[in-house]
Amino acid sequence: MKWIEISILTSNEAVEPISHILNESGANGTVIENPLDLKLKNRERFGELYSLDSSQYPSDGVVVKAYFPKRQQINHKVTRLKKQFDELKKYGFNIGKLKITLSTIEEDDWAHAWKKYYKPKRVTETFTIVPTWENYTPSSQNEKRIEMDPGMAFGTGTHPTTILSIRALEKYVNKNDIIMDVGCGSGILSVVSVLLGAKMVYAYDLDEVAVKSTTHNTQLNDVHQKVVVQQNDLLNGVNKKVDLIVSNILAEIIVKFTRDAWSNLNYGGLFITSGIISDKISLVKESLEKNRFSIIDENEMNGWVSLVAEKE
Repeated sequence: MKWIEISILTSNEAVEPISHILNESGANGTVIENPLDLKLKNRERFGELYSLDSSQYPSDGVVVKAYFPKRQQINHKVTRLKKQFDELKKYGFNIGKLKITLSTIEEDDWAHAWKKYYKPKRVTETFTIVPTWENYTPSSQNEKRIEMDPGMAFGTGTHPTTILSIRALEKYVNKNDIIMDVGCGSGILSVVSVLLGAKMVYAYDLDEVAVKSTTHNTQLNDVHQKVVVQQNDLLNGVNKKVDLIVSNILAEIIVKFTRDAWSNLNYGGLFITSGIISDKISLVKESLEKNRFSIIDENEMNGWVSLVAEKE
């Protein structure tokens, strides 16, 4: 089967919203080529998940690639996507050059060749993410191994926003906590929560592919009995009292359910938010404070920010 690769040259700031638009438009996979990955601050400390070839990266901006079946009316889709990308400017996003190119590739070239670059990666002092096709032996007794099958629609768990979320969970999860993972994606934060001692995790995502991916990855890590995965639009219609809510989503999405997060938390419960670019931090802080949260922790990594807020 042949696929159409849509390549978008944009800015680092617009990577997350453009990736979201592509996934919502039915992309069967996304790839991000960001030159910032070539000089990550934590490369020597925790090792690399993949071998990087600088010649494959743009010299200016970030490239987001998405894959669609060739049988689709691709010209119509590109026109609609470009309109959606342009609309991001209304929300204050710098979308960069927004140069779009198309190419045709064979399924085998796309679906399997990329795996050879991915290796086990130590993302924190505690956790190492191991692709399912790799053999890996932990280097210490305290090291926790997370088996991940990222599939073609979700990341491998090494994006700064995910690492920030994992670090916050390491710091704040208590044994027997009840947790919600909103926008669970591949399910990595649900897996981490159980491995840190959570009694139960409720994982929600609007995308049915994410629901399947989270279900699959919780089974890989033998934590599925403690994770309830459901398709849901954020926390709409959810009425549970939990100890902690974690969400690694765009700032513009976080503010949409801050009130629902407050309603579903026990008093003294924590709301961990990530996926926030530095320019959008004030937007999230204002929403949290308006909804009676007290911000108790803030961390930054490569231009991304995570917040931890407490229900007063």
